[in-house]
Amino acid sequence: MASGQKIPARMTAIAISAPGGPRVLKPEMRDVPQPGPGEILIKVHAAGVNRPDVQQRKGVYPPPPGASDLPGLEASGEVAALGDDISRWRIGDRVCALTPGGGYAEYVKVHAGSVLPLPAGFTHTEAAAVPENYFTVWHNMFERGGLKKGETLLVHGGSSGIGTTAIQLAAAFGAYVITTAGSKEKCDACLRLGADRAINYREEDFVAAVKEATGGKGANVILDMVGGDYVARNYEAAAVEGRIVQIALQAGAVASADFSKIMVKRLTHTGSTLRPRTVEFKAAIAAALEAQVWPLLGTRKVAPVMDMIFPLSEAWRAHERMEEGEHIGKIVLDVG
Repeated sequence: MASGQKIPARMTAIAISAPGGPRVLKPEMRDVPQPGPGEILIKVHAAGVNRPDVQQRKGVYPPPPGASDLPGLEASGEVAALGDDISRWRIGDRVCALTPGGGYAEYVKVHAGSVLPLPAGFTHTEAAAVPENYFTVWHNMFERGGLKKGETLLVHGGSSGIGTTAIQLAAAFGAYVITTAGSKEKCDACLRLGADRAINYREEDFVAAVKEATGGKGANVILDMVGGDYVARNYEAAAVEGRIVQIALQAGAVASADFSKIMVKRLTHTGSTLRPRTVEFKAAIAAALEAQVWPLLGTRKVAPVMDMIFPLSEAWRAHERMEEGEHIGKIVLDVG
């Protein structure tokens, strides 16, 4: 293992003391992880907060085999040490990374294929808000959903980290973007980001609104993190040959739907989870992002929407903020 400045043996991390509410997130001392072949050690400056972290804290989303038990699926910082077989990265490089866990800590080890350079001009807190959402949206919206220029995207939860990312990327690549959100403030934020139509789901039926906005055709791609009764409604809102991509199930994993819609409209309903996928799979997404999206980030044609930043020691406050549901964009931890 090659390392630069002296790396301590121990570090501060935020652990889940027991399944439960935000206050179960507690600082504790841990051994600094050691990078193996193909891995790098990052001295973390900032870490993104994501809904899967909340689910893990509650005890309903365990980390995959071999991953850290610490929460945190994305981080930014400096390369502190290199495992064997690393050719691209050097000690001191400023990077951000998708992690299988462990981001809520002063150091995290990651596979080199999941690491990307800081986008030009980005702070560490901004860069920490990128990997999880951009990996997820790129794969699900473009690769699984096959969104093309001129097509219509419906993205639910438009003011979330995923939603704000999807709106910007879809607009940047020439799609017509419709989104749902739960307040006028959130709908206005979505419109400022490039959405063509923002539907307040508390006041409007999104199915009727989508059909009205598309001249009765419906959405070509629907990116859904809700599930539950949205499944049947998505089938109604989808266009012929529409693709519905499931990325979360906040309203529940069980639904009743008229499956004849799939046959009549020739719909595709697919979905995925990112965390348990192979390092090779994640490396392929990273390469696509660097080629297709990093130039857009560098010119700020797209950028993460920042909600609030909390110190690492107050990770529980970040989780409270997320569960309140009032945030617009990303919540980030400042690790120092």
